[in-house]
Amino acid sequence: MSKIRAGVIGVGRMGTYHVGILSELAKVELAAVVDIDAKCRQVIEKDYETQGFDNYRDIYDKVDVAVVAVPTGMHYTIAKDLLNAGIHVLLEKPCANKLDHARELFKIAEDKNLTLHIGHVERFNGAVQELHKIVKSPIFVECKRMGPFSNRIKDDGVVLDIMIHDIDIILNLIKSKVVKVHVLGSSVFSDKDDLVNAQLKFENGCIANIIASRASQNQVRTLSVTQKDSFVVLDYTDQEIYVHRKSSSEHKLSKDSLRYKQESLVERIFVHKDNPLKLELQHFLDCATNGSPRKVAIDNELYSLEIALDILSQFKNSSKT
Repeated sequence: MSKIRAGVIGVGRMGTYHVGILSELAKVELAAVVDIDAKCRQVIEKDYETQGFDNYRDIYDKVDVAVVAVPTGMHYTIAKDLLNAGIHVLLEKPCANKLDHARELFKIAEDKNLTLHIGHVERFNGAVQELHKIVKSPIFVECKRMGPFSNRIKDDGVVLDIMIHDIDIILNLIKSKVVKVHVLGSSVFSDKDDLVNAQLKFENGCIANIIASRASQNQVRTLSVTQKDSFVVLDYTDQEIYVHRKSSSEHKLSKDSLRYKQESLVERIFVHKDNPLKLELQHFLDCATNGSPRKVAIDNELYSLEIALDILSQFKNSSKT
């Protein structure tokens, strides 16, 4: 059986991760890499013994599947050209910076019977997969994704760079339509959205609070879910889940101080830990070559982007006032 010929377009930080994993998959041949930066491209060519190009159109006849890891502003054009050339595409998130463009890309893929996969890698985090088994009736969800500023991301602010992960997870977790969105934010180190707090209210009554920041000196990546009978905490970094049950709290007032006491049963959930990016690439290749079903429906893919773009729009409008 011949190997799947894969190409990676954009070999910056994320693209290099894809290259490394694709090169290790037994059924894959890393056939080509593309980058306008000759230095980056040549390092990958040498280290992985593959062909390098500065124009993605030069690889049309050399690959069956392609990973696109370029700045968001280039997603639509490159993905559209690849799909029209008959190539399956894994497009790093966000799919596009316009909802109509995203719809068009999925329509082309559908018409040509091709796989268009959006790189929401957190879906393949073992802890996130376990979370779906635990959470049944969320009342309140809170996500924090915070870290220091980096010049690496110049195209997007925090909404399309990191908050979109949590939006995607929350929508797939709550499974209800958003009826109200309230946004606060600020530009701290750039002219884009560096710090954003979005509050979502859902049709079923659930409320979600999402904080995304690249203005924090401490790295925090957590998600917590309040249910009537439990409080669930997920740590993305360690891929750990803790479930607090039967909590009780009381306070004791003495002459000198007010003290709080809390008791609960804490359950640590076993999480099978594997490389989420590897699992994502394997899923994409399985869909592309074997016709396996998508992990997330196209309508849900588009809804995640729609909510993210709404949050970004509200941030921009509030910044003008």
